[in-house]
Amino acid sequence: MEINIMLALVSLFLITATTNILATLKSILLAKKIMNPVYFLVFADAMIFATVVGQVANSDGVHFAVAYALGKTLGVFIGGKIEEKLALGILEIDVFLNNKNKMVEVAEKLRKEGYTVNNYLARGNNGGRRYKVEVVIMRKEFKVFEEIIKKCGLNDPTLKIKNLNKVEGKITTTRIVKPV
Repeated sequence: MEINIMLALVSLFLITATTNILATLKSILLAKKIMNPVYFLVFADAMIFATVVGQVANSDGVHFAVAYALGKTLGVFIGGKIEEKLALGILEIDVFLNNKNKMVEVAEKLRKEGYTVNNYLARGNNGGRRYKVEVVIMRKEFKVFEEIIKKCGLNDPTLKIKNLNKVEGKITTTRIVKPV
């Protein structure tokens, strides 16, 4: 295979991976309703896509189609990894416990760390007493939350985790959390 064709295939692969990273991030931002960066991402993605499609359509053989497909696959993988690092969003986490003293300990530790916490008496299986600790956190703080829970002596507690679209009032968005 000629060096020019090899360079074209590698370029196509890298460009396609880049455009798919942008497309993946665009989808994530749309789902989280974070609109301002989406406009730039859509424009850049469209420009790259138009160029790449022309190159693939005008090529001979399956080499360019394979490079395109592999680039898209790598782009989704890298886009997912970037999204994991960004961890955009807000979570509401409910921790269910059987022990009232442990519930108070967990709630107070979370409050001490700066979280807004609610705690309730709940009814569990067959109407038995259970205690619920409810906390709203930024998604990127989930690992810190897990460390706090572990420090309270809870290993693998029952958690109910919900993604929230919006929270009004106090939330820990301006707080810089360091791992415990």
